[in-house]
Amino acid sequence: MTQLPSFDQLPFQAGNPPRASWGLWGDNDQVGTINLLTSERVVHAAQLVRTGAVFALNWELEKPNPPLFFRETLRHTIKNRLGNGHDDVYDNWNTQASTQWDGLTHVAHPQHGFYHGVSNDDITGEAGTRNGIEHWARRGIAGRGVLVDFAKWAKDNGLEFKAGQRFAITAEHLQEAARAQGVEFQVGDVLLFRTGWIEWYEGLNTRERFELGHSTKFECIGLEQSEATLRFLWDNHFAAAACDCPSFEAWPPDQSFGFMHQTLLPLFGLPLGELFNLDLFAADCARDGVYEFLFTSAPLNKLGGVASPPNALAIK
Repeated sequence: MTQLPSFDQLPFQAGNPPRASWGLWGDNDQVGTINLLTSERVVHAAQLVRTGAVFALNWELEKPNPPLFFRETLRHTIKNRLGNGHDDVYDNWNTQASTQWDGLTHVAHPQHGFYHGVSNDDITGEAGTRNGIEHWARRGIAGRGVLVDFAKWAKDNGLEFKAGQRFAITAEHLQEAARAQGVEFQVGDVLLFRTGWIEWYEGLNTRERFELGHSTKFECIGLEQSEATLRFLWDNHFAAAACDCPSFEAWPPDQSFGFMHQTLLPLFGLPLGELFNLDLFAADCARDGVYEFLFTSAPLNKLGGVASPPNALAIK
């Protein structure tokens, strides 16, 4: 495609659901907006590496502890191989308990199903399964990354919020923060935005973490549920978007608008990342004023996988 459709031009094909990109990259596509990471854009992103500084963006697998949203707690067993070495086993592992990509089978649209109209019956984890994480893994994710440090911008501008309470970050907030950093978005960018949630969580004591993990009234900062946010994410044509908070969008969702995951994943085909550990990287960006970088991610190559740790790197 030489000309990508705007938000107002969706659906891309007549007869498809409103706001759907289906068909933009072929009727059998299982990758979504990752298609925007063309070889030319990867070459351009590689030229952004100036110092060779590498920042790993996965948080510890053990955090948050206990996991949020009543997800399972990882069990790790180290096995002794007759005294001559070791194997280890990961057990009871929910791939969305820590840093994660939400894959294209994580959330469906209530009426239209998963990306490209895939149904629950098509998601088997066996031969022929649809929209699995293995398609991102086998392709690889690499391109220009941009960091928008909303938390720093808000502090610099006297905008008060608490990461552990519901606060809706607007598209205008992100645009203003990006402008203050000198960031100009380009087609195919991987957008990372920092809310300060992990920094906030690291300051909690053991009891506070326990109560948070078992709360039925969980709240946190995230993107505003609105058409303006959807328009911002689509019209900038991001290849993927990720953050350091646990729900990407403000939680609990605004019931008057609805849960944006039900548009972003199944209709846009946009990968969503959560609980990316951005604090050290953001501090480095603030020191040198450079917020663009080479981004790489290698999800798990698991047939039919719903989600995966991103195994993400930011390279400057």
